[in-house]
Amino acid sequence: MTDTTARVRELNLYRQYFDLVAAGTKTIEVRVKYPHLADLAAGDTIRFLNKGTDETCDVKVLRVTGYSGFEALLDGEGPANVNPTATREQQLANIRTIYPPEKEALGALAIEIVRTSR
Repeated sequence: MTDTTARVRELNLYRQYFDLVAAGTKTIEVRVKYPHLADLAAGDTIRFLNKGTDETCDVKVLRVTGYSGFEALLDGEGPANVNPTATREQQLANIRTIYPPEKEALGALAIEIVRTSR
């Protein structure tokens, strides 16, 4: 028998990004291609935790796409889908503040999401 139950992953988000996800305006989450995210797939649920609080927001994963780095990801997905409140250049700088070059070298994941609850 095959287990077709979707998994729930918990990931932290800073307040500014949490609010965009909760509002439904951020539809692409950016992550480094860490081994623990290798099996993340469409249908899974991500429970975002607002860093430093007990607030959560559940989203459904629609698609996961790998990229060589953050610039390729922003070009492929469109900056407005990642953060509609910042320019491409601001987003690139912000992402690289969170993830240093050695992390970006692992590759980047664009996780297309849709909010299911808050």
